[in-house]
Amino acid sequence: MASFADFKKKSKSSIEDLSKKIEDMGKKESYKDDRYWRPELDKSSNGYAVIRFLPAIASEEIPWVKLFSHGFKGLGGWYIENSLTTLHQKDPVSDYNTMLWNNGTESGKEQARKQKRRLNYFSNIYVIEDPAHPENEGKVFLYKFGKKIFDKVNDLMNPEFADEEAVNPFDLWGGANFTLKVRMVDGFVNYDKSEFGSSEPLTDDDAKLEEIWNTQYSLTELLEPSNFKTYDELKTKFDRVLGLTEDPATKFNPADFETKAEPVIPTAETATTEGNAEETISYFQKLAADE
Repeated sequence: MASFADFKKKSKSSIEDLSKKIEDMGKKESYKDDRYWRPELDKSSNGYAVIRFLPAIASEEIPWVKLFSHGFKGLGGWYIENSLTTLHQKDPVSDYNTMLWNNGTESGKEQARKQKRRLNYFSNIYVIEDPAHPENEGKVFLYKFGKKIFDKVNDLMNPEFADEEAVNPFDLWGGANFTLKVRMVDGFVNYDKSEFGSSEPLTDDDAKLEEIWNTQYSLTELLEPSNFKTYDELKTKFDRVLGLTEDPATKFNPADFETKAEPVIPTAETATTEGNAEETISYFQKLAADE
């Protein structure tokens, strides 16, 4: 037990200790999920890594899942939430966007574009090369990516020309390494130079392959209902973000119409925003955390 004399000596530094505690309380907490990997960009906004997409785990059939989300800012702050349309359920943002789109005004369509849902895919990967973080090499992670990269995966599995052989990039023996080359083009993250290599085993050591396979994460767990808020919870937040709760005349009432899905919104920037969805949402989350 500390003596009163020790307590007296410590009291001289107590104000410094308390000030440090207050400073620490003011710092943002990190909510980084260590299961996830993403390429880190250098000072020139370029990134490079070599990864391998991994097959489905024993209890799952498909080596990827897709998830829709929304990320935008309104008068009442940020709205960054998973969309219930992922689970084939009605979602208040999609319902509201449908109403905006159907009202026929350009301003309504523009707002719907800004609030449109973003598509992300999730897969298990094995990191082969990560120059920015060598400590990640030889480890299994979850990887979130957008439509642009998924299109490259699909193109490898379903080649366009007769002289091209179909390759399953998720296969441990007959798959192919994926070289990720990230650039900033016109202010957007670009993956056009990323490419798959030739078909080859991840390693010739089956014991190592089994170890890798056994350390993968469940993908279907990402779609558990617990990862989604209810319609009413989302609507309450959405109304607050857009400032729709103050004026009853403008308050959104989903009972006024029925819809099951958000319409496809054709726009010149669709390919870019959808293709870089994982970067867009991460950027929104960072901005929201900094406020």
